[in-house]
Amino acid sequence: MEAGPHDTDQRQRDAASGASGLSPDGPDDQDVLAAEVEVELRPARRLRIWQLAPIVALAAVGSLMFGFPLAFGTGGGAVVAMLGLLISCCAAGWGVMAARRVGHTWPGLPPRGSGVRPDWRVIALYVGVGALLVALAVWRVARLR
Repeated sequence: MEAGPHDTDQRQRDAASGASGLSPDGPDDQDVLAAEVEVELRPARRLRIWQLAPIVALAAVGSLMFGFPLAFGTGGGAVVAMLGLLISCCAAGWGVMAARRVGHTWPGLPPRGSGVRPDWRVIALYVGVGALLVALAVWRVARLR
């Protein structure tokens, strides 16, 4: 909406002198507003390499400690294998907690803060698979004796 001929003359003088066409409280033209881009000020929540490296290293050491006595039958195998299993489980828990802090969820479970209740069948499946893996590991270590 134009104010009148005086306003148009002022714009022409500003354009000739190289002024930007901005008033003290913001841009005058709507096409200047259309070029605005919203930028998120907070960084994206991602797991960085310095967060993943110790978790992966601990998991690798634990799995090697668990695997070598079982594969080669070296002396003191049951104790070393159980210690390796414990270290591997600690690394897995550490990884799950790190992933949860950046907003990742387990497949089939709702995101944190969504207000949706998780399905009991998915939880039962996770508990069953975990119990099966622990039972197989303990059974295998018990066979070393």
